[in-house]
Amino acid sequence: MLPIPDEKLDPRVKRTRNLIMQSFENLLAEKNFASISVQDVTDKAEINRATFYAHFQDKYALLDYSINQMFMKEIDKRTLNICTYSIDNLRNLILVVCEFLARLHTDCAQPHDQFESLVETTIKKQIFDLLSYWLRNSKISTELPVTVATSEIYGLASHYSHRKKRPTLENFVDEALPLVALNLEQFA
Repeated sequence: MLPIPDEKLDPRVKRTRNLIMQSFENLLAEKNFASISVQDVTDKAEINRATFYAHFQDKYALLDYSINQMFMKEIDKRTLNICTYSIDNLRNLILVVCEFLARLHTDCAQPHDQFESLVETTIKKQIFDLLSYWLRNSKISTELPVTVATSEIYGLASHYSHRKKRPTLENFVDEALPLVALNLEQFA
């Protein structure tokens, strides 16, 4: 069951969904994802379980929705969702993904493999969709290069976010950019 897009929701439903998400984000800062239950979320949000299940199938759907919304906010903030492919836009995308994952790893208590895997799936889908949108006017199929670029961007950002001693983000992105751009330039 996919949640209804936010723009089509009644204001009361939006408030409830935001309350659930805020409670969930607060819990992620306190404990790891595996130990968070739906009951924890409903207790913190001060709602009943039926209300939670009216919005989300389970905590995995909530995580997917929450990560999706937070990441899209970052994409929207930089207007990358209405752009076309350019080196500058690609650089900004890599920057956004690195910042997002670094902040996620800083804000979440003890991220673990299951959490990381769920986040990776959600973010990679967003990256893939955005790159596909950017290259939509290409005369040749972009599915394979976009798939490769998606994995490159996410992998580089994950590497950056897990480093104990991180280089400056600007330097890291400048070093990573040619690696990703090489794959996409011929399709732009």
